[in-house]
Amino acid sequence: MISGRFGDEDELIFEIELITFDGLELPIDAVLDTGFSDWLAIDKQDLEGFDWEYLGERNMLMARGESRFDIYAGKVKIDGEIFDVPVYAGDGVPEVLLGRQWLKTRRLVVDMSSGVLTLGD
Repeated sequence: MISGRFGDEDELIFEIELITFDGLELPIDAVLDTGFSDWLAIDKQDLEGFDWEYLGERNMLMARGESRFDIYAGKVKIDGEIFDVPVYAGDGVPEVLLGRQWLKTRRLVVDMSSGVLTLGD
């Protein structure tokens, strides 16, 4: 189980690690966004240096309208476990986003009044 924290505007923030092609693990804060339907989204600028395999592209409807995303085969480490997931890279993604696909295999507990935020088995 991974513990998270609440952001200034009550965002659900979890520290995860993005793993480069050569195995370097980079810790980052990611926001759980239940409005994003896939696994992980990142701004194209932040993708440099990961050397992940390019898989293709897809247009997606976002809050700001339709956007084109490049899709990469990425590696993510969450709570000590490594996952191979599609990573959607687009222009203007304000923070790394965890999508609701994680909720198919993980239990989300949010209790703002108690300050509890966890994502676990």
